[in-house]
Amino acid sequence: MLVRLRLIGGRVASEQMRALVAVAEAYGDGRVHVTSRTNLQVRAFPGIDGSLTDEALMALEGTGLLPARTHELVRNVMVSPQTGLAGGRVDLRSSSAELDRLLCADASLATLPGRFLFVLDDGRGDLIDRECDLGLVALDESTVQLRVGVGWGDIVPVAHAPERLAALAHEFVVRRGSGPAAPWHVAELDEPLSDVAPADLRVPSAAGPLPYGDVPGGRHVEVTESGLDRAAIDEIATRAGHLIVTPWRGVLIPNPSKETP
Repeated sequence: MLVRLRLIGGRVASEQMRALVAVAEAYGDGRVHVTSRTNLQVRAFPGIDGSLTDEALMALEGTGLLPARTHELVRNVMVSPQTGLAGGRVDLRSSSAELDRLLCADASLATLPGRFLFVLDDGRGDLIDRECDLGLVALDESTVQLRVGVGWGDIVPVAHAPERLAALAHEFVVRRGSGPAAPWHVAELDEPLSDVAPADLRVPSAAGPLPYGDVPGGRHVEVTESGLDRAAIDEIATRAGHLIVTPWRGVLIPNPSKETP
């Protein structure tokens, strides 16, 4: 079986990566893969009737990368990888963590479709061209504009943004209903999820992908389709306490001076 592990903003502790590759060696193909949604994958895990064996599931939970069984499929939160390290208009690490907390605290949000995606751009424009269901773009150090489906929503203080996004996600669950014909994405609703607004003049232009190599705040390392084995993970994990999986199938290794828990 293939198992996808969601990372909020792509952030993962180096020790968790080491623990995960150890589990992959014990139960899978011994490698850790990254996705374009800034998540991790392990492959060839044992399963019965479409579910992981209890032993393999408990081993994965032991890494700390499965914090909420009920909400694991809906914790899809992509964030500008360099946020808080270099550039950008605001550090979105605390905002993304609060959004994750609110998502997991609302039992109804466990029914969000597994492809429902939140995208948070810290104003540098690196994720402005990423399609999403809900998200935000920083306009300055204290203000963001919400993204709602393919359009734009309200301009709100950054401190209030996680609550607003969680509330919109809850409203989507209420409106979509249930059954095989229920919409999977905000853009598929018959009526707009919120009032439609024009994009603020401060919304940035698309910045393009983060290049590999040395970049402001750290070093961006490409991950090939074959993924990372223990030796590769040991090499990158020794450089920093935390790593950041990027939307460009890479891992950003923060400079030690820029790290925070």
